[in-house]
Amino acid sequence: MRHPGLLALCLAGKAALSACSGTSDAEAARAVASVNVIDETNLNEIMLTVADPAEAVAYFRRASEAAPERVDLQRGLAKSLVRAGRPAEAAAVWTRVTATSAATNEDRVELADALIRANDWARAEAVLNSIPPTHETYQRYRLEAMVADSRQNWAKADSFYEIAAGLTARPAGVLNNWGYSKLTRGAHAEAERLFAEALAHDPALFTAKNNLVLARAAQRKYDLPVIRMTQTERAQLLHTAALAAIKQGDVAIGKALLQQAIDTHPQHFEAAVRALQALEGGVVRG
Repeated sequence: MRHPGLLALCLAGKAALSACSGTSDAEAARAVASVNVIDETNLNEIMLTVADPAEAVAYFRRASEAAPERVDLQRGLAKSLVRAGRPAEAAAVWTRVTATSAATNEDRVELADALIRANDWARAEAVLNSIPPTHETYQRYRLEAMVADSRQNWAKADSFYEIAAGLTARPAGVLNNWGYSKLTRGAHAEAERLFAEALAHDPALFTAKNNLVLARAAQRKYDLPVIRMTQTERAQLLHTAALAAIKQGDVAIGKALLQQAIDTHPQHFEAAVRALQALEGGVVRG
């Protein structure tokens, strides 16, 4: 942790030594400026990662208004807006960034990401098409896959998902997305395989656990898969399997699974209780 008082003393000492050795005041000023740059860089990084999203937006908005020529601050503002769940505003900022001479292909990828989050699929596709094919990154191909999915171009989507998964050391998220794409197409066995693969990379990814249960239930395999789960997660997954069973007409199985979910949950499981009461029209255990 940096101590401002100690830093001030060190800088004062440096200035005194500079005076004794004949070093110019300009050199001392450059030293102070370099420390300020380090401080700002650290603060920007904190704002982009662990700070409250709303606070980060306010910080980068003030900073970019004070220095409108700073493209890095515009990028920080756009990323903070995405973190704050305001993708349409983020897309507007990214559009300004991509119009500058300092714009990079990565900026265009970020613009496409914000546009997809804002449900502007057509413009996102146009932005991705404007990026040279030589720009091969995980994020670019992940977005290309999502756009292909939205157009039901399954062959292209599968190709892009496979490329994206091979370009990252943490493919669980994109494998989960790919699996969900397969699930919506009715390719339930393939979806099950992809969700299981996602969990092999990230055993804590609950969305993949839930999707895996849905893929298995679609094949009328209602028993829970052998995966790592907490007691609360087990209850939630039983609830998911129950609802899938009921939707497919396997009502008796669904009722039994709902009761298991209620009995398993370490607390009162209101959603499962309401669902079982709706089926039975009475009071249930738990």
